[in-house]
Amino acid sequence: MPPQPPLSKAPQGLAVAALIVGIVAFLSGLIPVFGALVGIAAVVLGVLALSRNQSKWKALSGIILGGVAILVSLAMTIGSFALMNSALDATPPTVAVQPATEQPVETSEPTPVETVEPPQETKAPDPVAPPVPAEFKSALKQAESYSNMMHMSKAGVYDQLTSEYGGQFSPEAGQYAIDNVKADWMANALASAKLYQESMSMSPAAIHDQLTSEYGSKFTVEEADYAILHLND
Repeated sequence: MPPQPPLSKAPQGLAVAALIVGIVAFLSGLIPVFGALVGIAAVVLGVLALSRNQSKWKALSGIILGGVAILVSLAMTIGSFALMNSALDATPPTVAVQPATEQPVETSEPTPVETVEPPQETKAPDPVAPPVPAEFKSALKQAESYSNMMHMSKAGVYDQLTSEYGGQFSPEAGQYAIDNVKADWMANALASAKLYQESMSMSPAAIHDQLTSEYGSKFTVEEADYAILHLND
C-alpha cells in the first residue's frame, strides 16, 4: 500500500494569542478597567481557539488568566470609586464664622494738633494669582486619592486621570494635578511591591519588572530599586 501523507498540524495562532494576552491581563489585573479589558480579550481568544480545536491547554490557560484579571480589575475599580466617594463625603463642610461686632467706646476728643505727615511712597499692587479652574481642583483630589489609597506611580496617576476609561480629565488638568500632588513615589513603589509579594507570591526580579513595566505600575527604575532594597524591612 502507498504510504499515507503525514497529518498537517492545526494552526495554533489563536491559542498562543490567548495565552499571551492572558498573561498580560494577569499582570495588569490590578489596574482598574484596563486589566478587565485585556482579560476579556484573553477569554474571547481562548474561546475561539477551543472552537477551532487548537491547543486546549493554551486556550484554557488564557481563559483562566483572563477571568482572574477581569475579577481583580473589577474589584479594584469598584474599590477605587468607593474610596474616592467616601473620601469626598468625609470632607467636613466649611462654616463661615461671623466676626463679633465691637461696641463703640466713647472717648473724650483730644485737642487737635497739627502734624506734618511725611511723604508716602507709592507701592505697586501685588500681582493677583489667577483662580484655579474647578477641573484642575478635581483632578488634584483624584490624584491624591490614587496616590494615598492605591499607591500608584506618577505616570500611572497621570494615565488614569487622562484616560477615557478613567478620570477623563484634560492633559492640562492632569499635569497640574501631578505637579501639585503631595506624594512619596518611593513609598508608593514599596507598598506596591509588598502587595505583589503578599498577594501574588512574586519573586523580587518579577516584582521589579512589574513595577517598571509600561503595562504594569510604571514606576521609575530608581523607585523600583528602592522598593526591592527595602522589600523585607
